[in-house]
Amino acid sequence: MAVHTEKYKQVILYLCAKLGKEVKGEKKLAKLLYFIDFDFYEKNQKHFIGDTYKALPMGPFPVSMEAVTKEMVKDGSLKIDSINEWDGYAPTETYTGLQSPTDADFTKEEKEMLDRVIQKYGHLNGKQLEDLTHAEAPYSGTKPNEEIFYELAFYRGTDFNGHD
Repeated sequence: MAVHTEKYKQVILYLCAKLGKEVKGEKKLAKLLYFIDFDFYEKNQKHFIGDTYKALPMGPFPVSMEAVTKEMVKDGSLKIDSINEWDGYAPTETYTGLQSPTDADFTKEEKEMLDRVIQKYGHLNGKQLEDLTHAEAPYSGTKPNEEIFYELAFYRGTDFNGHD
């Protein structure tokens, strides 16, 4: 499945813009992308970003994310800083949007899903998001390091009426 790189970039910029100009942590960014893609697929039976996700030890990870964010740094739309927050731990990657997202790239249903994911998960940190994804059928039903199939989203039972 081909990833729509321009849409991918706009999603990252949108997340940064709505979360106070930055997303703190590679893990947090990866999990927000997962929720956007899998919630959208579960609700609409079609892909949003459409990245491939692998079941890594810290949860679902989008395989194109690193290449896309590196490209964004090159084109001047994103800044990535590594901040040493805790001794003995890997530095925290902070993703700062340097441009405003182009909302015109999103359909009404895509924008609703972005806003829903931001409202529901945006305040959580990477570890909290990791724990949530580990409890879900797509991750728990996939062998370690294997691709997580989008069809597994239908086993999550998400309530899209605001009661989940």
